[in-house]
Amino acid sequence: MAKEIERKFLVDATQIGPLSDGTEIRQGYLSGEGAAVVRVRLAGSRAWLTIKGRNSGPSRSEYEYEIPAVDGRQMIEEFCAGRVIWKTRYRRAHADYLWEIDVFAGDNAGLIIAEVELSTADEQPPLPPWIGLEVTQDRRYYNNNLYTHPFGSWERCRDDDCAAGSD
Repeated sequence: MAKEIERKFLVDATQIGPLSDGTEIRQGYLSGEGAAVVRVRLAGSRAWLTIKGRNSGPSRSEYEYEIPAVDGRQMIEEFCAGRVIWKTRYRRAHADYLWEIDVFAGDNAGLIIAEVELSTADEQPPLPPWIGLEVTQDRRYYNNNLYTHPFGSWERCRDDDCAAGSD
């Protein structure tokens, strides 16, 4: 069984500096109910179908399969009713860890989230200075929730709940 172990944080946009060489990502959800989430993702010229189990702390089951990009596009058009998450993913190394920084667009504009994949659930990576509040356990920041309840539709963010500058 494949396991994904990651921690998720808001990013302080005033501290991160310029980002470059990002990959545009478009993703939709075929199923978000029950024991698993099924996602189709287009990233650059490639596509993946991913099945993720429910979180248990920072870890969960994950199965990911590359699919033809044309199939991925058709799945999003046919099964996602035009609703997609748009984001640009950047990668930045810090203290021997690779951080993925997602800058959201569209209905989730203003949200910036950083994720770091870990080998074990108790691993404590050194945090870069641009890291803000940890949201690993906050379901509002899961992509499948942002798909159905976009960041832009949230009533008003409390200071401790939003990335810097996204109020």
